Amino acid sequence: MKKIKLYFNYRLLLITILTSSYFFAQNPISPPGVYFADPSAQIWKDGNLYLYGSLDESLDYYCSTRHHVMKTSDMKNWELFENVFASKGKGDVVPYNDELLFAPDCAYKDGMYYMYYCQPTKVTEGVAVSKSPTGPFTKGKPFNTGGYNEIDPSVFIDDDGQAYYLWGQFTLKMAKMKSNMLEIDLKTIRDNVITEKEHHFHEGAYLTKRKGIYYLVYTDLNRADMPTCIGYATSENIFGPYTYGGVIVDNDHCDPGNWNNHGSITKFKNQWYVFYHRSTHASNVMRKACVEPIYFNEDGAIDEVEMTSQGAGSPLDATKIIEAERACLLFGNVRIESYSNTKEQLCKIKNKDKVVYKYIDFKDGVKSVSLRIKKGTNGGRINMMIDQPWHKKIAEIKIDSTEKNIDWQTLTFNVEKITGVHALWLQFFGEGNEMFEVDWIRFNK
Repeated sequence: MKKIKLYFNYRLLLITILTSSYFFAQNPISPPGVYFADPSAQIWKDGNLYLYGSLDESLDYYCSTRHHVMKTSDMKNWELFENVFASKGKGDVVPYNDELLFAPDCAYKDGMYYMYYCQPTKVTEGVAVSKSPTGPFTKGKPFNTGGYNEIDPSVFIDDDGQAYYLWGQFTLKMAKMKSNMLEIDLKTIRDNVITEKEHHFHEGAYLTKRKGIYYLVYTDLNRADMPTCIGYATSENIFGPYTYGGVIVDNDHCDPGNWNNHGSITKFKNQWYVFYHRSTHASNVMRKACVEPIYFNEDGAIDEVEMTSQGAGSPLDATKIIEAERACLLFGNVRIESYSNTKEQLCKIKNKDKVVYKYIDFKDGVKSVSLRIKKGTNGGRINMMIDQPWHKKIAEIKIDSTEKNIDWQTLTFNVEKITGVHALWLQFFGEGNEMFEVDWIRFNK
């Protein structure tokens, strides 16, 4: 198991193993080159917040045969613990197969941490144990779900100490767990706790409780017949009936190939958050964990929040490097792709594509903008707009064409004076598929 410390310092960001210039408080919170999806948030006795999730490694299939864990004490500094559990290769603790690992969850009881995992190829679920919330988790063994062998396990422990196991696609299954945390009480299994028809339930359930009300959070098919939303349903009884509440966050337009979402909500240091993921690489996969603050109304309803670049942090400082992959909305063919183990870019840009950064703090004003760009054979133009794509234009940037693609270079252009906090839109114009690629932008005083 490798542990990577991510220190939140814009002058010097030291990362053991990986080196990057990321502000890890902002979205995505996954480190560069690490595609951490399906984040399930848990807060343990040490007061820290932990994320358990799956790990994408290929454009050809979901997930991998490994699990990582992320940890924070303040929503600004994150630590990544690699390879805490594996079903194949180095650290393999699943002796009965070498199959992929989909979304996991973790529970704590009496000094032990229990990781619940699922393997969809063989349609099986299992449990492994550790004395540490960051593993390594060992002794993986099958978990009997009474013949309801589906995906995305989740565990909730109620106020009286009773643990409940949740899992399933299209219809949610739930059961009480035995006190050993290694088995469920098969007599208590309930199916159709929530369903696709009544609650837009797709998969990825997560249960929590607030002011005596149970909140089921899950992947929601409510819009465009795609599971891009994190939705929720509520009940006064743990087994229901549950009433559909609405959408918490929708990751539509995070990527041109995006398909699904999966997440959780939790209260941490007096603020509630929703954790979710976004796709990259114009694919269903290569997903990265993100977070947004959320808010409850007096009646317990949760307001829908938008995807942002700032996440749990403040608006991005315009005068610091803003990595291209901080874009929270993408329209057209443009996508975020990795071009090294630790760097990602905007690429495959076509005419009339757009990307959005929410939000950027220009403070008392800037005079120019610098972009790290890799020119293509066609070149093109970038219009920089604020707030909405038809609002004020602050720059019109022409990128010359080249006879052949050349290496990265930093170019600087004048901008109209702009102050305060705004959404930043980049609109791209040009011909062909080889206009240019963007690594980062930075405004200058």
